[in-house]
Amino acid sequence: MSPTPSAKRRPIPTPTPETEHFWNGTQAGELRLQRCSDCAKVYFPPRPFCPGCASRSVEIFAASGRATLYSYVINHRAMPESGFEAPYSIAVVELEEGPRMMTNVVDVEQTPEALQLDMALEVVFKEVSDEIALPLFRPARSDAAKAGA
Repeated sequence: MSPTPSAKRRPIPTPTPETEHFWNGTQAGELRLQRCSDCAKVYFPPRPFCPGCASRSVEIFAASGRATLYSYVINHRAMPESGFEAPYSIAVVELEEGPRMMTNVVDVEQTPEALQLDMALEVVFKEVSDEIALPLFRPARSDAAKAGA
C-alpha cells in the first residue's frame, strides 16, 4: 500500500530505539503496547522502564485495538501544507488495556453530535511513508457489520 498524496506532507515520526517496536507493529497492522513484568502495569508511550514501579522488566504485546473516546477538540483551521484538511479531530482515546493515547478519529463526521464521549472505537492504520503507519481510530463496527464486510 502506498501513501496517499496528502499523507506524504503530514509530519512523520522518527523511530528511536525505545519506540522502534511500536512503529514496526503499526507497519504490521498491530498496536503494540508494553506491560511491566513486575507490577503488570500496561503503558503508553513506549519507554524502557515501567512508569509505575521503574522496573526495566517489560514485555511488548499486541493490544486489542479497541478504545473509547476520552476527549477531543475539532480543529477548523485547514493546514493543507501539513496534509490536514479541516475540520479534523485531535483526540485522546482510552485503550481497552488502560493507557490513553493522542490520535485522530476518522471515518466519521467531525461534529460534536457524531463524536460522542465514550463511543466505541477501533484502530486503523494510515501509511504515511514506507516505514511509518499512524494509528488512527474510527467508530467501531458492530460484529454484524464486520461479518458483512
